[in-house]
Amino acid sequence: MSKIGKKTILLPKDSSIDINGSQLTVKGPKGTKVLTINDKIFSSKMNEKNEFQLNPLEKKVDKKTSIMWGTLRSIVNNAVKGVTVGHEKILEISGVGFRANLKGENLNLQLGLSHDVNYKIPKEIKLTVEKQNIIKISGVDKELVSKVASDIKTLKPVEPYKAKGIKERGQYVLRKEGKKK
Repeated sequence: MSKIGKKTILLPKDSSIDINGSQLTVKGPKGTKVLTINDKIFSSKMNEKNEFQLNPLEKKVDKKTSIMWGTLRSIVNNAVKGVTVGHEKILEISGVGFRANLKGENLNLQLGLSHDVNYKIPKEIKLTVEKQNIIKISGVDKELVSKVASDIKTLKPVEPYKAKGIKERGQYVLRKEGKKK
């Protein structure tokens, strides 16, 4: 039995889940998200207390089903959080002359290269730039928000000597000592 899978998901008052066969439609104030579950393995239902529960169909749960149960419950929980509160990542740019600007649907980054780097922002993501060195990425889908943050971080990874580059807020950078005489 999965510890995570057994937990029920408490839905806030302003969000709802519609169950239609194998499709779950999660609606909230920030938007909607459609998920697909395997209805041959799992059954889903809503309580009278406005709680969502996911259960396996078979009585004896093997290890693979238990793992999938916990993962699927976490995916549904992330979708519920996304449509009610939203997911957000904050990136910080550090380095002399490093800055970011929004130009329409593109994020323009000056990262100490001979040219500017343009990153096309997906339509589901809301991106804001504060003080030219802080980028806020927000959206309904946690996976897409994390992917966009990861893609932007790979444009200029943080180097260990002066910690120049793009990093997430709160990310620890292992610093190295420079040359000694």
